[in-house]
Amino acid sequence: MRCDDQSRLTTERLANALTVEHGRKALVVRGGWEGHAPHEATDLFVPFLEKQGYEVTRADSPAPYADAAFMAGVDLVVQCHTMGTIEPAELKGLEAAINAGTGMAGWHGGIADSFRNSSDYLHLIGGQFACHPGKDPAEREGSQADNYVPYTVNMLPEAGTHPITEGIADFDLVTEQYWVLTDDYIDVLATTTQKVRSWDPWHREVTSPAIWTRRWGNGRIFVTTPGHSVDVLLHDSVRTIIERGMLWASR
Repeated sequence: MRCDDQSRLTTERLANALTVEHGRKALVVRGGWEGHAPHEATDLFVPFLEKQGYEVTRADSPAPYADAAFMAGVDLVVQCHTMGTIEPAELKGLEAAINAGTGMAGWHGGIADSFRNSSDYLHLIGGQFACHPGKDPAEREGSQADNYVPYTVNMLPEAGTHPITEGIADFDLVTEQYWVLTDDYIDVLATTTQKVRSWDPWHREVTSPAIWTRRWGNGRIFVTTPGHSVDVLLHDSVRTIIERGMLWASR
């Protein structure tokens, strides 16, 4: 069986396992820094969610998080909101929903670099973007591409049997390589290693999580750090991991 066939079947098994009698509801929150194309990026995954039976609501801010009655009926939050701010009532509502069983999923800065004004949000997600070391300064031209470097996403042994990553091998990308700060209460499925180059100030290689999950109350959280641009999200492995991650996180 080809790898892409195996990946498709694994995704289908995960979707079938989540089948319920009533329709599921997903909230897609997109906004913040436009450099991550939050509308275009999330629109890639809405048809997939609808095919899995979700009723999808889109929001351009985290304001719906503060609506307790609405959030009680949300099975999955997909967030693509880089930076920006979150109000205390919004964060409290998001935390309460996840504690009660709502799942949360996202990629790149849309989940791992959101709401820098809130340490409680960082505590909820379990990891925070720190930097994405770029090219040799002599090669930089002042565009986002200055931060695109070749790197590998390395699957850990645990990834081989996890429904999000089963059947997916290590893969290479040329895009932003996230260096993230994390705690020990995450379950890491894949990592990526920052090399030491002649212009870098650090003195040894640094390995960061690239895909992780977190259980919070009755809810599940899924994070993957690749996903800077639409073309990265269209990479077969990245897209499959996100699709499965959303299904895994969902109530």
